[in-house]
Amino acid sequence: MESAKATILEFLEKKTGDKSKFYFNDFTKLFPDEKGRDVKKVLTELVKAEKVEYWSSGSTTMYGLKGAGKQGAAEHED
Repeated sequence: MESAKATILEFLEKKTGDKSKFYFNDFTKLFPDEKGRDVKKVLTELVKAEKVEYWSSGSTTMYGLKGAGKQGAAEHED
């Protein structure tokens, strides 16, 4: 699980310059031999550890590095 967490964090850090939020399916592509449920468990652990956050539009859930992107910047404005 630790290597999977590192893989996800590395992916997010490399891609954050392009965009800050990613669909669940973007992460399943990183682990083609794993079941979606196992990938979801890793993402959930990263959310609990506050390394990753999820964002929901109501119909779609996306994941990104905590505090990254426009949403993250707006949340810290006073």
